Amino acid sequence: MARDEFEEIVETFEFLDDWEDRYRHVIELGKAMTPLPEAQKVPATKVEGCASQVWLVPEIEGALVAMDPHTGRVLALVGGFSFSESEFNRATQAYRQPGSSFKPFVYSTALDNGYTPSSVVMDAPIEIDPGFGQPIWRPSNYSDQFYGPSTLRTGIEKSRNVMTVRLAQDMGMPLVAEYARRFGVYDNLGPYLPMSLGSGETTVLRMVAGYSVFANGGRSVSPTLIDRIQDRYGRTVFRHQERLCEGCEADGWRGQDEPTIIDNRDQVLDPMTAYQMVSMLEGVVQRGTATVVSRNIDKPIAGKTGTTNDYRDAWFVGFSPDLVVGVYVGYDQPRSLGRSSTGGQLAAPIVTEFLQGALAEAPPIPFRVPPGMTFIPINRQTGLTAQAGSPGTILEAFKPGTGPPDTYSI
Repeated sequence: MARDEFEEIVETFEFLDDWEDRYRHVIELGKAMTPLPEAQKVPATKVEGCASQVWLVPEIEGALVAMDPHTGRVLALVGGFSFSESEFNRATQAYRQPGSSFKPFVYSTALDNGYTPSSVVMDAPIEIDPGFGQPIWRPSNYSDQFYGPSTLRTGIEKSRNVMTVRLAQDMGMPLVAEYARRFGVYDNLGPYLPMSLGSGETTVLRMVAGYSVFANGGRSVSPTLIDRIQDRYGRTVFRHQERLCEGCEADGWRGQDEPTIIDNRDQVLDPMTAYQMVSMLEGVVQRGTATVVSRNIDKPIAGKTGTTNDYRDAWFVGFSPDLVVGVYVGYDQPRSLGRSSTGGQLAAPIVTEFLQGALAEAPPIPFRVPPGMTFIPINRQTGLTAQAGSPGTILEAFKPGTGPPDTYSI
């Protein structure tokens, strides 16, 4: 839309007396408008007698969910730009492809079944024959390049597609699908290798609940918008919190021990695996595809970006030890957002801005390490033991009885 056409529509708006007509006028303007160069952008127009300003209604939509990973309590939920424009709740009803933001569930399956963060997987061309006369599938990385032998940590930090497919192929997609079910991300994920790259559809609410398992040490999470319901007499008729509290019914203190809360939720992931995954996802924020977060928040944050084919959806799910936030951005009728519209470019900045406000008064709490973990300095490129403090070295978390390999092997 040319600038003179834009100004003509704005002037027409000022002569509309009925607010319903004005609203429809703005909607039509939003549909008709195409992006203008920076020099041609027109400031929002002040409406006579109105304290607010008129803004264009965006065609791109999205959703946000913030959750307490320890209880499943939904702390914030945004289902779209405007409820009056559309009552469709994209946080709970929009089933979208999560893309690479699904990869942590594949990697955690691997870590739970013999792999370590320093395990090396080949990042090289691979051909998959789907059978039934279908064409050969040749997955590639975002850069269309291959990087040879790489550690699991590097694979998740740089979001390598081919390494993820190889992992899923080695473990078998039925096992990956089972873990996806345990996390609550999918009820019945198809056992097909492309699903390992997030081609199955799910919701933001489910993804945030799945990431909460990493943050809380491996316990299942049931999202809820309601904590408790009481009848008119004050009796509790529903309570989301199912954890038991031994000693909470005492009528007074008589020297007994303090009450003990028993967490009876399902342990769907080894706590050590959960921490290893958290540590690797911290690397995504510090060195990988979501560095926009670490540049703007000086507190422990982990997370993963996601970008679907043709840039149709952009995702980021990020979390601190006590808060998980997930966002997707995309058109309601999926189509390309434009070249380079990745999760790191579109979704991660939104989560960053949210976390800046939500964690403004919170102390910089480190992620909780389960007892028994061993930390060994390794070379990030090779996965081999390295001298602490030497270039390219990090402290990697290992379970008891495991460690970096003695030789560089695939």
